[in-house]
Amino acid sequence: MITAKAPGKLYIAGEYAVVENGYPAILVALNQFVTCTISETNGPTGQIISQQYQNSALSWRRQGDQLVVDKRDNPFSYILAAIAVTEEYAKACGRDLRVFKMQIDSQLDNQSGRKYGLGSSAAVTVATVKALCQFYQLTVSKAQTFKLTAIAHFSVQGNGSLGDVAASVYGGWIAYHSFDRQWLANQRAILPLPTLLQLPWPNLAIEPLKVPERLKLVIGWTGKPASTSQLVDKIALFKAEHQAEYHQFLENSRRCLKAMIAGFQTNNLSAIQDQIRTNRILLANLAKRSGVAIETPLLKQLCQIAEQFGGAAKTSGAGGGDCGIVAIDHQANLAELTNAWQRAGIERLPLTVHFVAEP
Repeated sequence: MITAKAPGKLYIAGEYAVVENGYPAILVALNQFVTCTISETNGPTGQIISQQYQNSALSWRRQGDQLVVDKRDNPFSYILAAIAVTEEYAKACGRDLRVFKMQIDSQLDNQSGRKYGLGSSAAVTVATVKALCQFYQLTVSKAQTFKLTAIAHFSVQGNGSLGDVAASVYGGWIAYHSFDRQWLANQRAILPLPTLLQLPWPNLAIEPLKVPERLKLVIGWTGKPASTSQLVDKIALFKAEHQAEYHQFLENSRRCLKAMIAGFQTNNLSAIQDQIRTNRILLANLAKRSGVAIETPLLKQLCQIAEQFGGAAKTSGAGGGDCGIVAIDHQANLAELTNAWQRAGIERLPLTVHFVAEP
């Protein structure tokens, strides 16, 4: 039996701009996981069972080297894409494909099954890729794991930056520059998968960040889920109709993130907090001009309360609900901040940063 896990994530800054080639964002991996367990089966039929989907089971069989699903409508798209891509790589590496049972367990939702916005689709894709690489005895680096997962995830979602995949693979705090997804789509059509994994991907950069000792990350959850894909699509429409304004937003975001990354590199908490506030303003202006509700009233209240205690706060990810993040001095009165959030109907999530062991 083989088990692999992948952490959830949150965006710290750089949302929306990061979907453009080469634009940076900062993300953090968190200590809540999706776990994938694989065991080989002797019969002709395999199974995928996912806690994420109310423990529903998906049966499948082999038809040659193809994995054939017995149901037309299934909620397992990311898992199936991860299997397809990893097995394509396994076959290219000379491995014989086998039949297996796969169990998926997730900590990325609350007890009622509501999502916290921690990147469950990325984490389940990473966990599946990692488990299958072990199952087929494939030695892969973090960079190769990221690329395999990015190919699988992008084949399903079709948009987004894949920063959540990077955070889930690398762990800790990272600065992420998105790659050229059109280049990937073009090369995927003509290159063998092992070659594609070895090539440098245009504009891709993933840099681990060292965090100032005084910095405490506090996460609040509004209880309202949000659809990242739908929000990103709405911003894409604004981009098409207001190209000059959108380009100015991108450049302002790039400068903000460059200064924030420098704050990490120089161990400067105040500089990091200043740029989190700047990024919040940039996103608010984008929301106003595009008509997309990035900062909901409850997220705004989350930020206002955090600022009263000396924290720098903003939405995390696409906004529209889900979580807000606060960068605050670890000596601040976090108990009072938590109580003030509770009175406003905001839940503080008891999460800590997760670091992934080398390599």
